[in-house]
Amino acid sequence: MTAVYGPGPQLVAVAVDAMSGPMVRLGDVELIDRVPSQARADLLALAARQGTEARVNWSGDLEVAAWGVSMGATQEQVQSPEGYLQRGDRVKTDALFVASELADDPYSTEPVIAWRDIRDESANPGAWPVRALEDRPSWGWIPLQSVGPLRFGMTPQQVAAALDGEVPAARRGHFPYPVYRKSEQWYLTEDQFDSAGVTAHYWYEEGIPALGAVTVHGRTGPQLAFDGLDLIGRTVSEIDAALEHRSENDEFGLVIGCGGDLGPDGLGMYVRAARAGDTVISEARFCAEEWEDHG
Repeated sequence: MTAVYGPGPQLVAVAVDAMSGPMVRLGDVELIDRVPSQARADLLALAARQGTEARVNWSGDLEVAAWGVSMGATQEQVQSPEGYLQRGDRVKTDALFVASELADDPYSTEPVIAWRDIRDESANPGAWPVRALEDRPSWGWIPLQSVGPLRFGMTPQQVAAALDGEVPAARRGHFPYPVYRKSEQWYLTEDQFDSAGVTAHYWYEEGIPALGAVTVHGRTGPQLAFDGLDLIGRTVSEIDAALEHRSENDEFGLVIGCGGDLGPDGLGMYVRAARAGDTVISEARFCAEEWEDHG
């Protein structure tokens, strides 16, 4: 677990991890390492019995200000037959417990922001709709060069035009020197396109934003394949096993990203995981050459 301190220093919040944290009980409800929908139902029932208001937090999980509890979820890690940890296909509950002065909006309050800043992350309304596989368009990709109609090096305007003029649902960026944010240039780092089901990531090699990577969303994005293996909207463990099998047969080397994402060596592609309620499904990030070196 993680202890978060305010001025003093005084303990103001405790984050309990799903995999290794202690078990925590609220009334008769176990909170940690549970199926999120089951924990949610139990907490809603407890709140109703106590006449307490419950709401949805930024991640789409339950939050109860009167209790100082904000629920969350983490992808599970399971043990392989060989004895090492690997990605599972479900999520388990974790939680943030805060002092009363932080309870009204825990994740928008210092010092929680300093511990985990979620201001640039997409808020979830509490639902994870998944587009049917037969309703997804099929895209091709050329390693280190292009993904569907998107070619690495495109400007944001060219990216939008290639996606039939879709307006980004969200734009994220940063100021190089936050203390001077009122006068310094804002740098665009990504555009999120909900209809197309992709996020465009930019870098600044020549002073202007250029497309350096594309994330294809697991719940809504187009289908892409690698050597006959569909990559999007699938069971993560199934794809991991297929990549590992091919790697063991010397078809290619395997690289692991910092989040445990697997990908064929040298192709700039990593299979990622996207939450879909109580489970995760596969999505993928496709990168230009040397993108990871700029991360």
